[in-house]
Amino acid sequence: MRFLPKTLLWRTFLLIAALMLLSVLAWFQIFTTYERDPRARQLSQLIVSVVNLTRTALVAARPDARNDLLRELSDREGIHIYPAEPEDQIAPLPDRPFLNHVRELLRAELGTDTQLTLERESEQGLFVSFTIEDDLYWVALPRERAERHLPVQWLGWGAAALILALIGAWLVMFRVTRPLKALERAAAEIGRGRRPEPVAEAGPEEIRLLARNFNQMNADLARLDEDRALILAGVSHDLRTPLTRLRMGIEMSVADEATQREMVADIEEMDRSIGQFLDFARADGGEPPEAIDLAALLEELADQYRRRGNDVTATTPGVSPRLTLRPKAIRRAIGNLIDNALRHAGADQPIEVALAAAAGKALIEVRDRGPGIPAAEVERLKLPFTRLQAARTGAIGTGLGLAIVDRIARNHGGAFDLLPRAGGGLIARIDLPIR
Repeated sequence: MRFLPKTLLWRTFLLIAALMLLSVLAWFQIFTTYERDPRARQLSQLIVSVVNLTRTALVAARPDARNDLLRELSDREGIHIYPAEPEDQIAPLPDRPFLNHVRELLRAELGTDTQLTLERESEQGLFVSFTIEDDLYWVALPRERAERHLPVQWLGWGAAALILALIGAWLVMFRVTRPLKALERAAAEIGRGRRPEPVAEAGPEEIRLLARNFNQMNADLARLDEDRALILAGVSHDLRTPLTRLRMGIEMSVADEATQREMVADIEEMDRSIGQFLDFARADGGEPPEAIDLAALLEELADQYRRRGNDVTATTPGVSPRLTLRPKAIRRAIGNLIDNALRHAGADQPIEVALAAAAGKALIEVRDRGPGIPAAEVERLKLPFTRLQAARTGAIGTGLGLAIVDRIARNHGGAFDLLPRAGGGLIARIDLPIR
């Protein structure tokens, strides 16, 4: 649903609040139902007593004293006596369970011909018919006798109790969901390739165990990452020394220049592969973030590639956003994308590097006119040691270039994506949040 809150705290709080309100309404209905009969009996007994006493007083009083008696009843008790006439305009009794029950009780006591109404001759009141000998009369009591008045203070106390209960429910849910929110933030940090601080192991037993296991998992992942980086760095270092000796030996001993160039190119490719292993292993390399001018960085990279003879152009806005980033890591990521474009699109093809800002993000795009990548293969190619041979034939390398770019983007709180380019080719885009 569109308006349903998304957080566990508010969803559970609203559920508890709804249950509390339903419970209050249910108890109010139960109270109303069970209170109706005693109140109806009390009112009917009062009316029967008034009618009987009035009838007895009028019958027993001297004729010349009856007017004084009626006046006394009206002044002191608010009881009025009217003679009934055939042309009296009587309003029908409202169809309410309470009034119907009172009428049944009155007819059981005063006779089946007893009438009950709340309006006679446009006058409001509680009118009950009775007879004295063969004459019909109306006794009128204040209508408030038939109304139920709920004390205002009861409503106040009830509302206060409900508010206190809701506050208590919110505090309980807040204490439960606060550790979960901390776990969510820590998990997001791990997803971005960072190492969060251990979460507090507090709260209910289940939350404590969850936090403890999460901290253990975080520590295990960090240890595995360190071991992997150490192994890759060690292997790469051990391989580079014999590669250097091989290159020197080839240059000194191989007389055929063509064979020498091919062997040196193979060694350089192996050296680049080892460099990618090192880049993937060290992630950010412990580099501290600092404020950099992205536009200047892209212009500098494009200029470096142009000096090597590549057709690389940079398109940057007039006012470049300054972001707090790890410069070497960002340079490595953009360089990987440019190398990837030159390798697969062709070294003689133009490569465009563009910078733009939109929706609070800095967009870095590397565009080429190569064969492109099928949309179904995009996510797979972000994984380490994966390459696409079908669309981009003749690919070489370790399959770590895009994985390194994706890790660097996530380490900066951004994202990396591969998009088709209009007219053919590929757009490699890095989204970085502007903070």
